[in-house]
Amino acid sequence: MTNHAFDHGDRIRYETVDDDGFPLVRYGFVGGIAPDDGPIVVMLDGELGGDIVEVRSIQPVHISTVTLRLEGVGLLEEPDLRRGLADLWHAEAEDAGLQITALHPVETGLGVRDSSEGFALAELTAAGEFYTLRATACTDADAVIIAATRPNRWIF
Repeated sequence: MTNHAFDHGDRIRYETVDDDGFPLVRYGFVGGIAPDDGPIVVMLDGELGGDIVEVRSIQPVHISTVTLRLEGVGLLEEPDLRRGLADLWHAEAEDAGLQITALHPVETGLGVRDSSEGFALAELTAAGEFYTLRATACTDADAVIIAATRPNRWIF
């Protein structure tokens, strides 16, 4: 059996831990696939050689897989800090190789509380599809997750 989830040249998101034990996200391309769901060779952005990684540690790059985790739930609570979250996620999306065709901040960039644990920060378009950029508090840590989701409705 061969690994059919990825093909040579697919853009990937690789989650690992850095030397200090902190979570680290890298982007790259599939360089080679082993049979029987074995490890995959990835060519990480900015590196000349390939790394061998387990399939479970990579995801295909898609707008729904590009998330940004930032320490400190205070980023949601303070309006001045919350204002910059959409731009930080947009920079992460660019690193991932995504083309965001439109990004419209909600409520002058402050976001709109759309649940008890989060805010809708912006509306965006990618590949002709509409998404809502949301920031939510992590349930298991003092952190904020920023991610694009399919909206139930267009905010403005």
